Parts: sequence; C-alpha cells; structure tokens
Amino acid sequence: MLTVIAFIVALGVLIAVHEYGHYRVAVACGVKVIRFSVGFGKTLYRWQPKRQHPGQNTEFVIGAFPIGGYVKMLDEREGPVAPEERHRAFNTQPLRSRAAIVAAGPIANLLLAVLLYTVVNWVGVQEPVAKLARPVVASLAEQAGLRGGEHVTRAGFDGELDPVQSFEDLRWRMTRGALDGRDLTLEIAGDGGRPAHELVLPLSRVEAKDADAQMFRKIGILAPLTRPEIGELVHGNAGERAGLRSGDLVRAVGPIPIVDGQQLREVIRASVDGDQPRTQVWKVERSGQPLDIQVTPEVRSEGGTPIGRIGAYVGAAPEMVLVRQGAIDGLWRGVVRTWEVSALTVRMMGKMVIGESSLKNLSGPLTIADYAGKSASLGLTQYLVFLALISVSLGVLNLMPLPVLDGGHLMYYLWEGLTGKSVSDAWMERLQRGGVALLLVMMSIALFNDVTRLFG
Repeated sequence: MLTVIAFIVALGVLIAVHEYGHYRVAVACGVKVIRFSVGFGKTLYRWQPKRQHPGQNTEFVIGAFPIGGYVKMLDEREGPVAPEERHRAFNTQPLRSRAAIVAAGPIANLLLAVLLYTVVNWVGVQEPVAKLARPVVASLAEQAGLRGGEHVTRAGFDGELDPVQSFEDLRWRMTRGALDGRDLTLEIAGDGGRPAHELVLPLSRVEAKDADAQMFRKIGILAPLTRPEIGELVHGNAGERAGLRSGDLVRAVGPIPIVDGQQLREVIRASVDGDQPRTQVWKVERSGQPLDIQVTPEVRSEGGTPIGRIGAYVGAAPEMVLVRQGAIDGLWRGVVRTWEVSALTVRMMGKMVIGESSLKNLSGPLTIADYAGKSASLGLTQYLVFLALISVSLGVLNLMPLPVLDGGHLMYYLWEGLTGKSVSDAWMERLQRGGVALLLVMMSIALFNDVTRLFG
C-alpha cells in the first residue's frame, strides 16, 4: 500500500508542477487557458476558482488515471475562436511567447528538483561515513592500492579535489567518473599520526555501459566499512541451520581473516565449487566467547553465475554522519546537483542513441513505483531525493527533440525562427506519427526492463 500511495503522490506532484509551468507562463503571456488537468479519463473532481487572472475562466480537473496531464489553451487549430478573443489564442502569439510557454513545463520540473535538493540539504540526512570496506579481489580499487578501512576525505577530477561528505557522495562521484570515463583522485586521511595521501582510481578503464551493480563490482568499492556481524537470519536457511545467531561477530572463514562486512559477503558469495557449496569452518565471537561453526551455504544463480548464500543480513550498520548545509550553500548545492544529474542524464541518453550505453538503463513505471515505495519507507528526506531525481528525469526527457514532447515543439519553433515560416501541416503529421512510434518503442523497452529487473 505504501508503494502505491508513494507512487501516486509522486506522479501527481510531478505532473501538476510540469503543467503549472505551462499554465503560469501562458497566463503571463496573455493566452486564455480553458482547462488545467492532472490525469486523464473520467473526471474525479473539477472546480473553477472565483478569483482568476483577468480574462481567464480556467477549469481545473483531476482525472482518474494519473499518468499525465495537459493544459488546454484557446487555439484556432483546435476550434473556432471569436474575433474579439483571437489575440488570446496560443497560435496567434509571437514565437518567443509560444516557445516560453512550451519550455516552461520542463523548466518547472528542473526548478522543483533544485527546491527539493535544497530542502534536503537544509534539513540534513543521515548517510554512511566515507570509510571503505575491503575492495573486491582484483578490482580497480584493489589494484589502486586500497585495502579497506580507508577514510576518504576529498575527491575530484583533474586534480580539483572537493570535500567528500559521505559514502553516498563518493558513490555519486564514482558513478559520474565511470560513465564519463574519467579517473577519480581520492585523498585518504592519515592514521596514527601519518599525513594524508592521494591515490588515483582509474575509472577510465571501467568501460561502463550500465550504472548497475556490475559496474561497482568492477570498480571494487561496494559498501562502506561495517563490522562483520550477523544480523537477522531467515528461518530455515543455511545460516540458521548451521547454528549462526544474530549478533555473532565473524573473525575468520576457513583460513581467511575477516575484517569487515563487505569482505564477509564476498567470501560467502565465493563459497562454491562449481555449482556445489563449499563447507567451511567459521570462527565467530558470541557474547565474548570464541566458537567454531561449520557452515554450508546454499547455491543460488546470479546472472547465470553460481554464488553462495546463507540467508542472513551480513554486516552491522555503518558509522553514520548528518550531512547538512547552510542556507546559501544548501541552495547552491541544490543547483549544482540538479545540473550534474541533468548533464549525466543527457549524456546517458546520447550514449544509448549511439550504442555506447545499454538500453537496460531505461526504466518505466514499475521500477519508479518500486523505488517510490522503498524511498518513502526510509523517511521523508529519502523520498524527497527520489522526487528530485524523477523530476530531473521528467524535465530532461520532455526537452528531448521528439515531436510529441515539448522538446519537439521547441524544434518546430527553432525551424520557424531560422526560416521565417512554420512547419507545414503535412510534415507536422508525419513527424508526430514518427514521434509516437518512437515513444511507444521506448516505453515498451522500459516496461520490459522493469519486468526483467523486478521479476527476472
């Protein structure tokens, strides 16, 4: 139920803000708005405010299916317009006014993202400290010299290092570097009185097409540093059958000393011989007492590769830090994050078009709904971050030069501005059909990815 509610609220807010952008600029340009609708289909609720802008008598509507919305304006192309109101029709407006009205929707979504990121920055959010777990064996991180336990204080590209506020901040920078093919320089805090030092994470060697778990496995930094402690166990699974208990601190698995939770998860995954489980003696500490427990994991398939599982939450909660900014810095960081996410989205779309990035990066309503529910369950700030991310995606997507989207209409106006004449009705019809077909293909791929990701 939480997932459904969170998804509907997210759609309603994002669509309302998008359409309000069109509506508000249309009113400012003197265009008569007939209807403002959030949702399609059967009307659930309608109203007409008594106090409206001069010349406006807009009907506001909430439809039964919250999968979109629209702002219907007076327009000679859609019906007869009285001569005395012709100056208020959309199609009679100057080119700059029509372009501004069309662009206002996506811009409203981007401004909403700035606002949401800013609020999160002001309120603050608890995030893991940027202390690193032991890297994946033979990964880029291990080859770069990371061994686990390092505290990353600054990071950046091309020698320009900025403070790292949390592990999530570091993870975002690694994502940008891997997808852009740029090496990331890390500053590691010194311990025991030793000075800080720098090392380079060669992300240009990742050749990532998808921002997924496999990309981070190649990099080798999967999680923040945690105690190798056993958490909640699934009843009847391998861990419980072996005699493990919640709170057990794992010191070694076979001959391998265990120092953090991520390393323990990797060792469990590798506890297979072909498609058969490998039984090993675990040295654990329970209530201060050492114990030897023989553990045989269950073998599961992940992407066609057999891995070990014990049916337990592995690793204690990491050390946390409250990430919060002041008024001006929080606003500036909101603008910067919106720009960074927008730029990354555009680059990923471009890479998908030319085949350098996988179409698996396209997500549809099922994935969005799933993340809406998960983020809402984690608290208000996480839900606001989710809304900001989707708002950026919606704004950028609508600026794409597809005829059925706002970006397509802006391309028509660009043509009109360059040639002095509008696109012909015949060409408009052809382009609209092609745009609808391409959009349907994209939606089909996104839905297929959703089903594969959630149920595959």
